[in-house]
Amino acid sequence: MSDRGQTIAQALSEAATTLRRVEIAEARREAMSLLTHVLGCDRLFLFTNRDDALTPEQGERFRALVARRARGEPLQYITGHQEFFGLDFLVTPEVLIPRPETELLVEAALEVGPREEAFVCDLGTGSGCIAIALLNERPRWRAVGVDLSSAALEVARRNARRHGVSERLCFVAMDLFSAFAARAQFDLIVSNPPYVAAADLPALQLEVRAFEPRIALTPGDDPLSLIRRLLVEAPLFLRDEGFLLFEIGFGQEQAVKEAIDGAIWRVLEVRRDLQDIPRTFILRRR
Repeated sequence: MSDRGQTIAQALSEAATTLRRVEIAEARREAMSLLTHVLGCDRLFLFTNRDDALTPEQGERFRALVARRARGEPLQYITGHQEFFGLDFLVTPEVLIPRPETELLVEAALEVGPREEAFVCDLGTGSGCIAIALLNERPRWRAVGVDLSSAALEVARRNARRHGVSERLCFVAMDLFSAFAARAQFDLIVSNPPYVAAADLPALQLEVRAFEPRIALTPGDDPLSLIRRLLVEAPLFLRDEGFLLFEIGFGQEQAVKEAIDGAIWRVLEVRRDLQDIPRTFILRRR
């Protein structure tokens, strides 16, 4: 990208060309997202003011952001934002970027959980998107968000404050349930755990494997190790007839079913995502 004084239309065209060269699928959409971030405007402004010239400072900043995206850095880390369940979340490289398929987990929890009061545990909370989305929809629910990463929890706290749920949502840095007393206290336990085998990380997209936190992607050699722990430990903390909901990866449905103790759990549903991939397990404690 070159000269000073480019118009909005020219800057977008060059940025989209740059991003297409590195095979970014939605190059123009991402270029627009970067420019709205630089200008502090919405997309309508870009259309209605397409012949306006960028200042030298705006052009320089825009070119720098496009270069970062062309090197593979996720758009969400560059802008610091990601939409999830109709809410805008702050995201940093300390947290996994919220995915559309994880909205299935929120939808399912809202469907099976009580309409009135409930106490929810969100394991591996990351940005806090799951717990915050739930509390935003259910004003009488309370939750605790758990994560090993203190840096991730700081992002989650900021998001909780932004969305006005911090009085009903606390955060704890720990490994699964390790700091909780072993007693039935939660109505729902929800989790989007790391479920990628360490050996499979090199096959992931560059923007995932090189930029998102490894701890949020893989539990190690056994991709289901944390899910197996959930299935064993969660009953100690769930109330009678409480629900456990968690996300799985491609091709993991059968192995997870084999790990479920039918004397403890009823499998209510395995919900599929928009690509028809089994994605969300919904279990109920017997």
